[in-house]
Amino acid sequence: MPSTRRPNKMLLRPPKQDSTARLFCFPYSGLGASMYNKWPDRVGDIEICRIQPPGRENRIREPHYGTYEELAEQTVEALLPHFDRPFAFFGHCGGALPGFATALHLANSGLPTPRTLFVSSQVAPHIGPFGRFLEMTNTELAVELAELTRSMGGTPTPDMIQMSLRVLRADVTANQKYHLAAPVPLPCEIRVIGWREDQEIRPDQMTEWSAYTDAGKYTDTLLEGGHHAFLDAPAELLAELTRTLRTTESQR
Repeated sequence: MPSTRRPNKMLLRPPKQDSTARLFCFPYSGLGASMYNKWPDRVGDIEICRIQPPGRENRIREPHYGTYEELAEQTVEALLPHFDRPFAFFGHCGGALPGFATALHLANSGLPTPRTLFVSSQVAPHIGPFGRFLEMTNTELAVELAELTRSMGGTPTPDMIQMSLRVLRADVTANQKYHLAAPVPLPCEIRVIGWREDQEIRPDQMTEWSAYTDAGKYTDTLLEGGHHAFLDAPAELLAELTRTLRTTESQR
């Protein structure tokens, strides 16, 4: 039976062939790939590829992905041709778990895995689901969306908030459903990124990620800023992401 999915929509733009490595970025809960609009398209020879899950922005007419496992399957189907060179996944908070689920799907399928999984502001899957968003009403989530829109430089409108709220509620439901009974080690490096002023996920709440890879492949980093500081693509964050990718490339 032919697939009804549209793999060409999983990225905002096709990756270029002149990069030596690719960083695939998963969006935050309730948002789409445009949340990375302040990020550069590339840093040196490393291309930044913005993942666009179904059910939002230019894919608003498509059904929501449902669960992180289903999103992982769709992501791998769409992006496998682009895993032809060193690559890494980055996700912040609600975007980190889909990144992990996709890396796990790749490993379980015997497919190429990311050199590095970057986890920003998220607890390990066997600890969660965790976070105050999971217990919020739609009214409370709408307030959070308005604040997030402003932090991204936009002006919230009732119609926009209502549309985003439908996406956020479905994303939160996917988060609520995702839990592992115990850590599952990945073959890749895991780098955990905490933010010193983060009021949502404290850096000391992320230490359990160390059980998801070999001891020599786990590191953690503490950066300055709050929960949404990553939206502005701070130089320290980009340096961390690209330094690691360049290091893994040189070790091939």
